[in-house]
Amino acid sequence: MWQSLDFLESLDKEKLALRSRIFISLHLTQTSHAHSLSIKASSSSSSTAIADPEGIKVNSVPTKPIEGQKTGTSGLRKKVKVFKQENYLANWIQALFNSLPPEDYKNGHLVLGGDGRYFNKEAAQIIIKIAAGNGVGKIMVGRDGIMSTPAVSAVIRKQKAIANGGFIMSASHNPGGPEYDWGIKFNYSSGQPAPESITDKIYGNTLSISEIKMADIPDVDLSSLGVTNFGNFSVEVVDPVSDYLELMENVFDFPLIRSLLSRSDFRFVFDAMHAVTGAYAKPIFVEKLGAKPDSILNGVPLEDFGHGHPDPNLTYARDLVAIMYGENGPDFGAASDGDGDRNMILGKGFFVTPSDSVAIIAANAQEAIPYFKSGPKGLARSMPTSGALDRVAEKLKLPFFEVPTGWKFFGNLMDARKLSVCGEESFGTGSDHIREKDGIWAVLAWLSIVAHRNKDKKPGEKLISVSDVVKAHWATYGRNFFSRYDYEECESEGANKMIGYLRDLVSKSKAGDKYGNYVLQFADDFAYTDPVDGSVASKQGVRFVFTDGSRIIFRLSGTGSAGATVRIYIEQFEPDVSKHEMDAQSALKPLIDLALSVSKLRDFTGREKPTVIT
Repeated sequence: MWQSLDFLESLDKEKLALRSRIFISLHLTQTSHAHSLSIKASSSSSSTAIADPEGIKVNSVPTKPIEGQKTGTSGLRKKVKVFKQENYLANWIQALFNSLPPEDYKNGHLVLGGDGRYFNKEAAQIIIKIAAGNGVGKIMVGRDGIMSTPAVSAVIRKQKAIANGGFIMSASHNPGGPEYDWGIKFNYSSGQPAPESITDKIYGNTLSISEIKMADIPDVDLSSLGVTNFGNFSVEVVDPVSDYLELMENVFDFPLIRSLLSRSDFRFVFDAMHAVTGAYAKPIFVEKLGAKPDSILNGVPLEDFGHGHPDPNLTYARDLVAIMYGENGPDFGAASDGDGDRNMILGKGFFVTPSDSVAIIAANAQEAIPYFKSGPKGLARSMPTSGALDRVAEKLKLPFFEVPTGWKFFGNLMDARKLSVCGEESFGTGSDHIREKDGIWAVLAWLSIVAHRNKDKKPGEKLISVSDVVKAHWATYGRNFFSRYDYEECESEGANKMIGYLRDLVSKSKAGDKYGNYVLQFADDFAYTDPVDGSVASKQGVRFVFTDGSRIIFRLSGTGSAGATVRIYIEQFEPDVSKHEMDAQSALKPLIDLALSVSKLRDFTGREKPTVIT
């Protein structure tokens, strides 16, 4: 059974006091087995066998540094053809082990999972062999290499008495296939993404690496559950769903949710986008919670996500959006992304912004979700996310934190027992049940809220809908109109010049400056000092905040695999209930026009229109 949160947190502190362990999560993208992901020497020297006290033959494979292996906010992400380069993946993994104290992995246990994308199966074998070559004692891997990002975090936390960390093979919400993306990400032993102090060490070691330690063992059959032993090293293939499902049953009131999903007057649909949550949707929503089998769309994980882009937003989840906005649409719709950590929530003809979603979950958590029966410890959002959550924290008198984009910043606060519910406007929502954002958790949280509001409704009575829940929230807290414009795969040079221009503009700005009809309260390049460890993150986004509370924010995203993604965030608070049902794009048009004018985006990037509007 799952151990209590208090026990887990105390164990966190005890282990952190003894050592700083690293939990590894890898994001990758699959290529053909016949290609040169097999470890090759990049010099004329042949590999050298190393005697190993564990009884496994380990080959020392000569290699050379490869440029461009610096980890971003959510890991190292590149096109598959980049990772197919000789020793590219192997160098990074070996650099990772070279960056950790031996006691953090020698004879330890690691977890390995992924989103099922192209190249994961071959990559898993490389990861296993290098882990064995570096003295890891055991790898627990999801069957067929599949395990969602939140599920890996959950497994680590359940196994924390023995587990040191783990790997996740995915490029999150980016497309998969031979021409698309692969990535690598790593986390603390508590399940949270590792800090820059560790990622910087890895990058440094990629620039000086000279050998790869590769265990001379055969490929492991990942299709069948069970344990394979090689001397004192073992690989255990595990069910990727069971531990995560057990955790969800301890967080939520499953009978309450089942009472909603089994109603004849309530229709539910979940789009797994042919990504990793396809492995979780049927066991959780259908078998445990009573949803109809045909309520799961695109429920089979595919290596190329069915030629789709597994990013749950209004643009890329267009099939689900069409269903929800169609005639006689379902009552509740949701989607998740490639590795299962993002989510989108829809009602009948109604879209819930991620900024509103986390605020509404936080406002209803104590009464609707058993895990929060004592109330949340604190709330937090990423800086670009709207201020809707701030208002909930103020009303509930809860500690509140504004952090840079990146889930690792939430993890520190959670480990210090300062934070329970948090979210990012980029469709990431979660809590301290794990140390990652969690797509299915967010869907279950929303189903819990809707089920709680309708628990006394008899057949034939009008149900309280998703839109009813949101509008009631706006009536209490006011509405934060919010939109994000994404310009994907811009030329990096132009995008960087634009940010440089904005930083220069900020340095010359002062309170009271006029920007059209708006008066500047302050402008800055957001910096954050972690209240737990004192670390400082600077240059996290250029902000223009006006006296009426409106905001314009500019950032370059670190989650793409090519070029630069420019993101513009626009927000305006509206307390007047009579204006709450305005279209967000109409309400925000003056600010959007101002953002495009101030940034000179068209001049710097040559882009006329955004790729995605949220």
